[in-house]
Amino acid sequence: MGKASEKKILVVDDEPDIRNFLTTCIQDAGFMVDSAVDGQDALEKLEKEIPDLMTLDMVMPRKSGIELIRTLRKNEKWSKLPVIVITAHARNEFASEDIKSFNAFTSGLKPRRTIEKPVTPKVLLNTICQILDVEPETVTAEDEELLSDQENLVKMIQNSDSTVLKQIKSLLGTD
Repeated sequence: MGKASEKKILVVDDEPDIRNFLTTCIQDAGFMVDSAVDGQDALEKLEKEIPDLMTLDMVMPRKSGIELIRTLRKNEKWSKLPVIVITAHARNEFASEDIKSFNAFTSGLKPRRTIEKPVTPKVLLNTICQILDVEPETVTAEDEELLSDQENLVKMIQNSDSTVLKQIKSLLGTD
């Protein structure tokens, strides 16, 4: 079993808050992390360095998640890159065809998963560690409490409207 600190993850999501949340969760578990704002940005990063795993949103501007998957599978050097799709659209009709296409397109290759948003740190990290056959860095009681706080925060804001989210950003000084 490998070490988390030896693995690099590419997080691809067009929503800055989600991208930052995923990046922080993954970094806190000891992984090296890079991020991309959409499929096109991800391709540019893949040209420079191939990560050990990629998390991918399905619905993004410029190049969607399914378009990126198709591009990856056509290129021999990227064809076996493990991908975890993290989407809010797994159950709605807007992206369900993309999810079905993704699931059919990647069958028979390395393990892949689809996780519905909002994703909790525990589910995200368990999935990553399972696919990469690694253990996260040692988790202390303080880390467990922080993960629990993060999960509670995700639950609290998952159904918030844009006004509440703007107020939270203002309070945090992230405007």
